[in-house]
Amino acid sequence: MNDWISSFVFFFAVIDPVGTLPVFIAVTARHAEWQKRKIALLAVLVASAILLFFLLAGQYLLETIGVPLSAFQVAGGVVLFLFALTMIFGEGKPEQEMGIVKSGHETAIFPLAVPSIASPGAMLAAVVLTDNYRFDPIHQFRTATAMFAVLGIVLMLLLTAQWIFRFIGDCGASIVSRVMGLILASVATTNVLLGIQQFFSI
Repeated sequence: MNDWISSFVFFFAVIDPVGTLPVFIAVTARHAEWQKRKIALLAVLVASAILLFFLLAGQYLLETIGVPLSAFQVAGGVVLFLFALTMIFGEGKPEQEMGIVKSGHETAIFPLAVPSIASPGAMLAAVVLTDNYRFDPIHQFRTATAMFAVLGIVLMLLLTAQWIFRFIGDCGASIVSRVMGLILASVATTNVLLGIQQFFSI
């Protein structure tokens, strides 16, 4: 159970469902309610397919091109840490992706599905948390359920986005993103340490 909660928190931090709300609201500002629901469903389905691909085939892809998972884990941990620093000290996720929306890319695929929901951090999490050399199929299945649980929360939040955003506002969404950034920084550091340990133990 603790492993499932850990995976859930990891995916929640890297996907940042609350931080997606302002992006979704901006993308769907000129759409009818039924269109907003359709866009939300499409965005989550596309993001789920992308993350499922990385969960099932990400490690095999790395091994095919000769990259050990430990190296990917260290590199990904460094990237995640830098990403977490931008969440903490720089523009939060809502501000970054609102800029994308304002540039005219207003579709369910971009920036909603990618990179808002299926973020690079989420793709990394899908690979690292299902390492075939560290985790058995049962553990990997639990990780997948944790990932889909977070995606379910994303869908629920998007379907109720207008009401939630009126309650928390831009400031609330930014605060949540920064808290998730702090959690992500600690997770990224752990990944780097585990990757180094695994590399030298081979």
